[in-house]
Amino acid sequence: MNDLSAQDVTVHAPPARGTLSSGARESMKWLALLSMTGDHVAKVVFGGYMPVVSEFGRIAFPLFALVMACNLAQPAADLGKSIRRLSAWGLLAQPLHALAFSSWLPLNILLTFCLAAVAVYALANNRQLLLLVAAGLLPFFVDYQWAGVAFVMPGWIAFRHRAYWLLAFGFGGLCWVNGNGWALLAIPLVLALARVPWTVPRSRWAFYVYYVGHLAVLAAYAQWLR
Repeated sequence: MNDLSAQDVTVHAPPARGTLSSGARESMKWLALLSMTGDHVAKVVFGGYMPVVSEFGRIAFPLFALVMACNLAQPAADLGKSIRRLSAWGLLAQPLHALAFSSWLPLNILLTFCLAAVAVYALANNRQLLLLVAAGLLPFFVDYQWAGVAFVMPGWIAFRHRAYWLLAFGFGGLCWVNGNGWALLAIPLVLALARVPWTVPRSRWAFYVYYVGHLAVLAAYAQWLR
């Protein structure tokens, strides 16, 4: 997610005070994956809504976005590598996403984060036209649209400069898009995970393989129902 995987960033020193440790980011990513899976199952298998599961699903995007923003803010972050990886896996996942949810639009969340990474690259390198395209025009086609891309951009600035108040804009936009405040549940979870100095094993491709795989299962189920 960042990419969403912490593997896109090589950290040569412990994270600065106030940032998220590698273990915290990895825990957030897998918690987000669990909540996203429940939300997708609710939509495809149970007609769109399951009590508690659907509400829990609203924390997936902010957790993924915070992991990505923090990863991209690391000194050794490779924006180009993140963009290439997200675009490749996002394009691979898109046909399965379309089959599972019976629509080609919006495009899947990996492509949302790909646009966000492009926007961060454009912002960091003063590429104004590219920023306009990535953050102003193309978000119309992806999941969470402008609110999704805009969550990552101020998040990246927040982690680079410890201006964490900027995250309020991201959460505000996300709550507006969702039509509820369930995304705010991510905040206490992040604060709790940030305080635990644990180590979580990292797998280079596991997240992407799981993302594509769970869409394949949901797509097969959706087609079977028809």
